[in-house]
Amino acid sequence: MARLLDAFHRWLLYLGAVFMVATLVAILLGVAGRQFGFSIPGLDAYAGYSVAAALFLALPATLRNGDHIRVTLVLNRLTGTARKILEYWCLLAASGIAVYLAYYAVRLVWISHVTDDVSPASDATPLWIPQLAMAIGCVGLAMAFLEDLLRKVAARERVVEQPSELVRVE
Repeated sequence: MARLLDAFHRWLLYLGAVFMVATLVAILLGVAGRQFGFSIPGLDAYAGYSVAAALFLALPATLRNGDHIRVTLVLNRLTGTARKILEYWCLLAASGIAVYLAYYAVRLVWISHVTDDVSPASDATPLWIPQLAMAIGCVGLAMAFLEDLLRKVAARERVVEQPSELVRVE
C-alpha cells in the first residue's frame, strides 16, 4: 500500500510540474501578446489556475519528501515520553486539519459542478475544473498525513525520499 501511495504522490508531483510549465507558457503568451498586439481572453485566469494547481498537487510529495516547514523549536527541547506525545499530537492535529480541508475542497468542486458556477473572468470557465486540482491535492495531502500517523502508531520509521538516496527519519 505504501508503494501505491508513493507512486500516487509522485504522479501528483509530476502533474504539478506540468502546471508550472503551463503557468510559464501562459505568462509568456501574455507578454508576447502585449508586444505583438494580440490578446487571448482569460489568459491571466488560466495562469492563476495553473499556479494553484501546481501548488496543491505538489503538497503530498513535499510532505513525503520532508520539505514542509516544521517548527521544531519546542520539539527539539523535549525528550522521551513528552516528545512522543507531542509528535503524536502534531500528526493527529495535522491529519485532522488535512482531512477537513480535503472534505471541503471536494465538496466545493461538487457544489460548483452542480450549480454550474463559472469564472467571473472573461474566460467563463466552469469553476469545478480548476478546483479539481485543488481537491485532488488536498486528498493526497490528507492521505500522506494519515499514512505518517499510521506509521507512527505502528512504530515504523518513516522513510523520506531524497533526490539521490533514501534517508531514514525517526
